[in-house]
Amino acid sequence: MIPRKWIGRHLAVLAISAFGVAFFYFSRSDWSPMHRWNRSIGDMSLLLVAMAMALGPLSRLWRPSVRVMAYRRELGIYAVVLAFIHATIILFGWVELDLMRLIGFEYHPALERYVMLQHGFAFANLVGVVALIYGLVLALTSNDLSVRWLSEGVWKFVQRGTYVLWWLSVLHTGYFLFLHFLDFHRPTPAPNWAQWPFVFLVLAVLALQASASAATWRRVRRRGAPVTT
Repeated sequence: MIPRKWIGRHLAVLAISAFGVAFFYFSRSDWSPMHRWNRSIGDMSLLLVAMAMALGPLSRLWRPSVRVMAYRRELGIYAVVLAFIHATIILFGWVELDLMRLIGFEYHPALERYVMLQHGFAFANLVGVVALIYGLVLALTSNDLSVRWLSEGVWKFVQRGTYVLWWLSVLHTGYFLFLHFLDFHRPTPAPNWAQWPFVFLVLAVLALQASASAATWRRVRRRGAPVTT
């Protein structure tokens, strides 16, 4: 029988994800539907990864938060599910299944060949593809069966890849928030309102990790300090 707590965690993260996607979608009413869905789902995926990243250091700084540590698994799983949907929208809605366009090439009718037009677009999308592959590995091994099959030590090593996934996601998102629409040969749209919240989110995760590391270091120092009379 499936435990109630397991079902409850999945339903809770699904509800958070649905609310977040709806919020991001309706906050950009002047965008085309494809880009609204694309960005809202991608932004919520990043937010779920950030929440998963924050729970670990938060539990070391504030002991009562240990009770929600179990949600890290579901947060990671649905972050990857949303990232997969985000990538699917890009493939079908933006580059229209032309994989050359995915890496910054466009077909030039006069030259009758593909030419590179968007170097940054290629880099950001390749980073996104690597992040998605990494995320799929993490999501597929986020279960008790994988712990038993891989052994706890190997499983923990694989799951530490969450840090890699986080920074790949930050690079991918940061490019599209700050750099992609700065090309000189096309109009620059109004700044995306999510730019500063994104910066705050990244800094908040960094601050939590730094604070937790400092707190752990202080505890270790106290335990290892010589006893004085």
